[in-house]
Amino acid sequence: MKRLFYLAENIDSVQSISDDLHAHDVSDWRFHIVSRDEAGLYTHRLHTASVLDRTDLARYLERGAIIGAVIGVVAILVLAFITGMQWPMAAWIALFLFATAAGAWAGGFGGIGAENYRIRRFHSDIEAGKYLLMIDVPQKHLADMKRLMMLNHPEARLQGVDSSFNQPFGTTGQPRSM
Repeated sequence: MKRLFYLAENIDSVQSISDDLHAHDVSDWRFHIVSRDEAGLYTHRLHTASVLDRTDLARYLERGAIIGAVIGVVAILVLAFITGMQWPMAAWIALFLFATAAGAWAGGFGGIGAENYRIRRFHSDIEAGKYLLMIDVPQKHLADMKRLMMLNHPEARLQGVDSSFNQPFGTTGQPRSM
């Protein structure tokens, strides 16, 4: 699954794109709109980006869980060496799960306050009143979707293509330009 990033200048254009996508059987779950004007999106009944699309919550949870799991394994190895593996297996598993969950929990605090790494580069455009559309498209329909947008909505500028899946330790947030 690929994610196409488009910038549009006004809400009428976004409304037209939304109607066109619906007419081509693209559900609300497959496109997301980020805007400074949340009320305008609500008034026009447009699908806004979720908290997972706006913040780095999911990515930080993943990072925290991975780091917590590593810390859990290290703690288990140290404790196993010190105690000679005298604890029951359930205690070792519980320690590992606790460390993993604690890492995810701590990571979530950082992620909820951080802007999503994929939309960070559009921050100034969004603050300037533009609308960021993120359209998730299966790889086999990518060319068709780009053609549809170019023919029907030339006012929306393609900003790049990226994966629609989180990369826990990816840092660039720079979709490939097209």
